[in-house]
Amino acid sequence: MTELKTEKARTGVEGLDDILAGGLTRRHVFLLEGSPGAGKTTIALQFLLEGASLKERCLYISLSETEDELRDSALSHGIDFGDTIEIFELVPPESLLDEDQQQSLLYSSDLELGETTKLIFEAFERVKPHRVVIDSLSEIRLLAQSSLRYRRQILALKHYFSRSEATVLLLDDMTSDQFDKTVHSVVHGVVHLEQLAPDYGAERRRLRVIKYRGQAFRGGYHDFIIRTGGVAVFPRLRAVEHRIDFERTTLKSGIAEFDDLLGGGIERGSSTLLIGPAGTGKSFFSLQFVESAIRRGEKAAVFLFDEELGLLFARTKAMGLDLEQMRDEGLLHIEQLDAAELSPGEFAQRVRDRVAGFDAKTVLIDSINGYQASMPGENALILHMHELLQYLNRQGANTFLTVAQHGLVGDMKSPVDVTYLADTVILLRYFEAMGKVRRAISVIKKRTGRHEDTIREFKISNAGLTVGEALSGFQGVLRGVPTFVGERGPLMALSDEDRNNS
Repeated sequence: MTELKTEKARTGVEGLDDILAGGLTRRHVFLLEGSPGAGKTTIALQFLLEGASLKERCLYISLSETEDELRDSALSHGIDFGDTIEIFELVPPESLLDEDQQQSLLYSSDLELGETTKLIFEAFERVKPHRVVIDSLSEIRLLAQSSLRYRRQILALKHYFSRSEATVLLLDDMTSDQFDKTVHSVVHGVVHLEQLAPDYGAERRRLRVIKYRGQAFRGGYHDFIIRTGGVAVFPRLRAVEHRIDFERTTLKSGIAEFDDLLGGGIERGSSTLLIGPAGTGKSFFSLQFVESAIRRGEKAAVFLFDEELGLLFARTKAMGLDLEQMRDEGLLHIEQLDAAELSPGEFAQRVRDRVAGFDAKTVLIDSINGYQASMPGENALILHMHELLQYLNRQGANTFLTVAQHGLVGDMKSPVDVTYLADTVILLRYFEAMGKVRRAISVIKKRTGRHEDTIREFKISNAGLTVGEALSGFQGVLRGVPTFVGERGPLMALSDEDRNNS
């Protein structure tokens, strides 16, 4: 067999090689385990196809599936591997199926285990492969019948393969005792696959590298999906690994009164949270910064969890903000997401792709309420959001998040508290005055500099967004029902058209 130059055998699975620090160490035996349907066969085929693309000899030894089933599985991903992969379909020898050949002095399992091992070695010697997949160990475990015989059989396979240049991937469907760690102690590395079924929505899949001798790897759980073309893995984001140098300039929204409220604007590489009841204008304030970035010649990315894309285009265009044109000109990436079909890891990867590949310098996530729906729990949401915001900040991108609070006026609750994560927090409120429902805005936190501590009224009309003077003559605006305490109330004129837009 020819000497292989590379030390790692890449798996060919998007994202998995990053987690494994380059792939699988050559000339070693690895275990890929998971329940039926988790994606083992698909990953195994991608592993062999990657080897075939490098002109390596590849062997798939199947103890459970037929060759036709394997080829059909590959075709479902649009892959026809032809004769680039040698498939050895291991079937029981005819003598073991013939009743006349059965004898009672030895258990049939003793003969079957020996015959199975012999056939595996014969196929290996015939092909002399660089990459081998054995699917699956559950068949060998059943033939072994005891943990001791099973361990000895796995050790025999390991020692046999160690004399060659082959990189071996063993598959285990974990249909027997899931606490049996016999193979874990023998193999060089273990990758565990899981398939989860949420109460609503598509199944979620994740993997974890349990063991990898002599190699640092990316620990923890990593989301992955099975799509046409194969498995795609989304490595867990670690913001500390991603940092670029950039100038921390002050960015403006384009609305002078709003920028004054923010103390001149927001700093590049910071995050801003807009929080308030539904309909107060959180998205529209965020989109002002999106438009401002595009006017500066930068690109932006908008991720919508709640609003339908066509409705957003029509609504903002009526107010003088043509998002559709920005998208068509290649300056804006905007997409509508389905939280029921999206894992947190996949979403983080989409954001990273837009920042790294599309060079987006402004990112809007609307809203955290929808993003939370894709999370298994609030604690996970906080951790995912922390890493994502840190990553975006270190890339010099400005992030805008919206959170819709429960209620309209008075005491309101947020579904999750992320105010401590954001560098700037902007609060929007409805309030009643002079028999009319109005809107108010205030900045309650800004890490990167000074800001006004006033409360300003604003209105949204076909002319766009207008921010007024500070409401110095009122008290209790943020509670929703203010009292007039000044000599005059600097309220903005509110027309019938404005009320309809509210």
